[in-house]
Amino acid sequence: MFTLEQLAGQRLMVGFDGKELNMDLKFLIDTMKVGGIILFSGNLSDPQQIRKLCLSAQAYAESCGQPPLFIAIDQEGGEVARLKEPFTQFSGNPYIKSEKDAEEFAIIAAEELSGIGINMNMAPVMDVAYKGIKSIMAGRAFGDNPAWVSKMGVTVIKHLQRKGIMAVAKHFPGIGRTTLDSHIDMPFLKVDSEALFAFDLPPFEAAIGNGVAGIMLSHILYSGIDAEWPASLSPVIAKDLLRTKMGFDGLVMTDDLDMGSIAGRYDIKTSIKQILLADIDLVLICHKGPWIESAFDEILHSMGTSRSVAGAGMESVSRIMRQKERFLF
Repeated sequence: MFTLEQLAGQRLMVGFDGKELNMDLKFLIDTMKVGGIILFSGNLSDPQQIRKLCLSAQAYAESCGQPPLFIAIDQEGGEVARLKEPFTQFSGNPYIKSEKDAEEFAIIAAEELSGIGINMNMAPVMDVAYKGIKSIMAGRAFGDNPAWVSKMGVTVIKHLQRKGIMAVAKHFPGIGRTTLDSHIDMPFLKVDSEALFAFDLPPFEAAIGNGVAGIMLSHILYSGIDAEWPASLSPVIAKDLLRTKMGFDGLVMTDDLDMGSIAGRYDIKTSIKQILLADIDLVLICHKGPWIESAFDEILHSMGTSRSVAGAGMESVSRIMRQKERFLF
């Protein structure tokens, strides 16, 4: 049975500074009781160091009576690959030309990740790069054909997960039509659900049908679906579309709340309020700072004062624990 603090902390996946189990990371694990951590280049040097970091973090979580941690990384290959040499360097999704290519990437990546204690890959990109525009995802997507993106993405998902690495399909419901970088500001996309189902959503439907562990939401405002909130804060998109209409019962997570599209427009209390209303399981905050503690406090307060939020929160933690039991125990 979890305490209220554990129920709140399990909803957080966070970044930190340093390459070892330092006081900051211990604080996140023992006081914030976070459900997961995400690694970036500043946390990484060589395979031995990374493995020691991951194993020591897991051992500390266990010593604190915490469940195993999600330990995630962005290892798409190509433009977004946190692990450098001596790890295998891949050209990226646009250069995957066959199922064999996709399978090879997934198997090698999974073996290298599991070998150093990482259990979740924020991949594959399931966005479809739209023709005729300078799509922000042109250098990271499998291509501009939804059926091809579905086929390659599912191949990656299957082989990552067969090797024990949770796959996270991103960025729901699709950002291949956009040209503005959401790291800087929020893109607006004037499409309705019919257009999304025809072009952007088939890869995510395929991912759901093949048991993907997680789906990451975009920071795009889809005005034809929800004119007020971006996908990562939208009950209409995360709850009504992804959960209810598309039937996804795995992990739903935000993209990094530190990105300009969110941090530049909303305070953390507003963001957390919307995330809780939308039945989003994991709050992703990728950089050290006061937002992590503020997010924890807001989740804790909301769960302690609202019966409906507490009930939904227990369902979220049940989904989180289901994936931890599937992959980590």
